[in-house]
Amino acid sequence: MTPRQSAPDVGGDEQQGRDTVIVGWTVYAPPGSDWRTTDQVRIRGELCEITGEPGDWGHSVFTGTPGPVQFAADRVTG
Repeated sequence: MTPRQSAPDVGGDEQQGRDTVIVGWTVYAPPGSDWRTTDQVRIRGELCEITGEPGDWGHSVFTGTPGPVQFAADRVTG
Protein backbone atom coordinates (compact mmCIF):
# COMPACT_ATOMS: atom_id res chain seq x y z
CA MET A 1 0.00 0.00 0.00
CA THR A 2 1.10 3.55 -0.64
CA PRO A 3 -0.24 6.84 0.73
CA ARG A 4 -2.23 9.06 -1.64
CA GLN A 5 -1.67 12.74 -1.14
CA SER A 6 -2.82 16.06 -2.47
CA ALA A 7 -1.18 19.44 -2.39
CA PRO A 8 -3.21 22.05 -0.49
CA ASP A 9 -3.85 25.51 -1.91
CA VAL A 10 -0.88 27.81 -1.51
CA GLY A 11 -1.49 30.10 1.46
CA GLY A 12 -4.61 28.18 2.47
CA ASP A 13 -5.53 27.03 5.97
CA GLU A 14 -4.31 23.47 5.27
CA GLN A 15 -0.80 24.63 4.42
CA GLN A 16 0.24 25.54 7.94
CA GLY A 17 3.74 24.06 8.08
CA ARG A 18 3.25 21.22 5.57
CA ASP A 19 3.38 20.72 1.83
CA THR A 20 1.08 17.74 1.32
CA VAL A 21 -1.97 16.21 2.96
CA ILE A 22 -2.54 12.44 3.05
CA VAL A 23 -6.02 11.80 1.69
CA GLY A 24 -6.05 8.01 1.68
CA TRP A 25 -4.23 4.92 0.47
CA THR A 26 -3.64 3.04 -2.75
CA VAL A 27 -3.78 -0.65 -1.86
CA TYR A 28 -2.24 -3.48 -3.90
CA ALA A 29 -3.98 -6.66 -2.72
CA PRO A 30 -2.91 -10.22 -3.62
CA PRO A 31 -4.01 -11.62 -6.98
CA GLY A 32 -7.54 -13.01 -6.93
CA SER A 33 -8.64 -10.85 -3.99
CA ASP A 34 -12.36 -10.08 -3.99
CA TRP A 35 -12.79 -6.44 -2.93
CA ARG A 36 -15.90 -4.36 -3.63
CA THR A 37 -16.77 -0.68 -3.40
CA THR A 38 -19.09 -1.47 -0.47
CA ASP A 39 -16.25 -2.96 1.64
CA GLN A 40 -14.29 -1.31 4.43
CA VAL A 41 -10.69 -2.08 5.42
CA ARG A 42 -8.61 -1.21 8.46
CA ILE A 43 -5.29 0.39 7.55
CA ARG A 44 -2.81 1.26 10.29
CA GLY A 45 -5.62 1.17 12.83
CA GLU A 46 -7.96 3.49 10.91
CA LEU A 47 -11.20 2.41 9.26
CA CYS A 48 -11.21 3.17 5.52
CA GLU A 49 -13.82 2.82 2.80
CA ILE A 50 -12.99 1.50 -0.65
CA THR A 51 -13.65 4.27 -3.15
CA GLY A 52 -14.02 3.62 -6.84
CA GLU A 53 -13.98 0.27 -8.57
CA PRO A 54 -11.13 -2.09 -7.63
CA GLY A 55 -8.96 -2.91 -10.65
CA ASP A 56 -7.42 -6.28 -11.49
CA TRP A 57 -4.03 -5.95 -13.17
CA GLY A 58 -4.57 -9.28 -14.93
CA HIS A 59 -1.62 -11.45 -16.00
CA SER A 60 1.83 -10.32 -17.11
CA VAL A 61 2.29 -10.68 -20.86
CA PHE A 62 5.94 -11.58 -20.23
CA THR A 63 5.71 -14.16 -17.44
CA GLY A 64 2.02 -15.09 -17.25
CA THR A 65 2.00 -14.49 -13.49
CA PRO A 66 -1.08 -12.81 -12.02
CA GLY A 67 -0.86 -9.20 -10.93
CA PRO A 68 -2.37 -7.48 -7.90
CA VAL A 69 -5.85 -6.09 -7.36
CA GLN A 70 -5.56 -2.32 -6.85
CA PHE A 71 -8.04 -0.07 -5.06
CA ALA A 72 -8.25 3.30 -3.34
CA ALA A 73 -9.17 3.48 0.35
CA ASP A 74 -10.15 6.70 2.12
CA ARG A 75 -10.48 7.38 5.84
CA VAL A 76 -14.00 7.24 7.24
CA THR A 77 -15.02 10.57 8.75
CA GLY A 78 -18.15 11.64 10.54
